[in-house]
Amino acid sequence: MSQFFQIHPENPQARLIKQAVEIIRKGGVVIYPTDSSYAIGCQIGDKNAVERVRRLRQLDDKHNFALICADLSQLGLFAKVDTGLFRLLKAHTPGPYTFILNATREVPRLLLHPKKRTIGLRIPSHPIALALLAELGEPLMSVSLILPDESEPMVDPYEIRQLLEHQVDLIIDGGFGGLKASTVINLADGDPEVVRVGCGDPAPFMVEA
Repeated sequence: MSQFFQIHPENPQARLIKQAVEIIRKGGVVIYPTDSSYAIGCQIGDKNAVERVRRLRQLDDKHNFALICADLSQLGLFAKVDTGLFRLLKAHTPGPYTFILNATREVPRLLLHPKKRTIGLRIPSHPIALALLAELGEPLMSVSLILPDESEPMVDPYEIRQLLEHQVDLIIDGGFGGLKASTVINLADGDPEVVRVGCGDPAPFMVEA
């Protein structure tokens, strides 16, 4: 059965953040709030934890996992970012966007798209997510909390607890989550391509034909 932490969404309690990160470092799978919706996360190099997330979401090996990063300098370790891309990312982070980028060798192979060597990257603005990243000192492997056969994320932490407390190690209650996941933008092939419209405005990335 998972633990259930009630963490203040604007002023996260340092003691609970530290305990949450200890659970992650020990191979735990955690459900936590972001600035878009609730997400499921684990340590990036932990194969067993990543497989648990994959099973829970019923994802195939072509799914683009995301690394949740603290800032652009951390993101730059895991993705190939030239000057033009950096300016684009800087203009839209932090925020409710996941960017698909070409990965560097720092990204564990089990997280990569099998053919394209791409990875999703995101810099959230939610205080709980940022506090977890600061304490962890590295990105968090993450996917939106959208269950199989559902199109929208779960929003109620108590409903999440009731349904998933036997499948994860920690659920962080940061209040009701957003109704939409992040907007996904593919930047790996040159021109931006809107892959999924979520709570981030896709308009700045629309390329006119």
